[in-house]
Amino acid sequence: MPKRKKYPRLPNSYGSIRYLGAGRRNPYAVHPPAKLADDLGDYERPKAICYVDDWYVGFAVLNAYHAGTYQAGDELKFKQYKPLDDRELNDFCTRILSDYVAHSHTENVRAEKEKSFAQVYELWYEWKYGQNAKKKLSKQSQDSTRAAFKNCSSLHDKIFRDLRHKDLQDCIDACPLKSASIENMISLIKQMYKYAALYELADQNYSTALSFPENDDEHGTPFYDNDLKILWKHKDDPTVEFILIMCYSGFRISAYKKMEVNTTDWYFKGGVKTAAGKDRTVPIHTSIRPLVQKRLKRDGSIFSISTRKFRENMYNSLDLLKIQKHTPHDCRHTFSRLCEKYGVTENDRKRMMGHSFGADITNGIYGHRTLEELREEIEKIKV
Repeated sequence: MPKRKKYPRLPNSYGSIRYLGAGRRNPYAVHPPAKLADDLGDYERPKAICYVDDWYVGFAVLNAYHAGTYQAGDELKFKQYKPLDDRELNDFCTRILSDYVAHSHTENVRAEKEKSFAQVYELWYEWKYGQNAKKKLSKQSQDSTRAAFKNCSSLHDKIFRDLRHKDLQDCIDACPLKSASIENMISLIKQMYKYAALYELADQNYSTALSFPENDDEHGTPFYDNDLKILWKHKDDPTVEFILIMCYSGFRISAYKKMEVNTTDWYFKGGVKTAAGKDRTVPIHTSIRPLVQKRLKRDGSIFSISTRKFRENMYNSLDLLKIQKHTPHDCRHTFSRLCEKYGVTENDRKRMMGHSFGADITNGIYGHRTLEELREEIEKIKV
């Protein structure tokens, strides 16, 4: 029995030319590209365009189909236009298919480049939270993510690949919401850029230098003295322990993730969000040194859980202690209040909180302070 001829392999989404067996006048069925049949990813073969007696005639039909020029009966016309031998036809078909694959790739790349921020978000959201996600995340996490996306509305219709740092930062700066909401927005954008890097949806990561608005400390409610007394009475609770550490050091909660903790010279070094706030040194107040030591010995780091989980723990602990609800950022406001109450100089309060000196060039550039000079100021705070 003679072997069947080998024909060029057709690429995905091109269609198919199916051999139906010997004994037929037209043994080749020419089918358009398969269609998705259901949400499970199964495909179904559409009805044949036509039936032909020669594979190459079927190939001509598919080419006309893709060009949008095919009309019923054209296969009879194509049959008359077969001047080449099979080897020449093979080479000819291979060249056509190579052009098709290259063109399809170009079109796909163009489509990927033109995806909007909202479209990239949908892809990322499915990747992180969908059925095939590596880790099952809570409904609270999903709700927080959707809220952050909603707050990025000014970016939704913009082409993701065309976005630059200024576009992202302008969106963050324009947000009138509290610190926690802004932090979620920054987190979302950074995660989307990591996803975009994996799937070549962006040429560069413009999210790395995103920072909080300079005025993000304007809103918030500090813990007052009666609240602090209650907290100190329950300092053995790990959540309360960390609330007190934040209240007497003044960093944003996210800064503690990568904080340098020096228990020889007793200082914190770190900071995030703003240029003035990064990599600043703050002496560790003597009142919280035992808490810091205990935390490092128990957990191996100053802050070992997610900020989301800590917020949840914090709200529960405050509720049990009959203290009104506060956010982690309120601890930063508490540090600022304590500095003011106990006479810490305004310039040193700004230095330790990472606030900008604005137009005060003398303090901003030349007003350096030693660790011991800052320690003398922070120790003015009494417990």
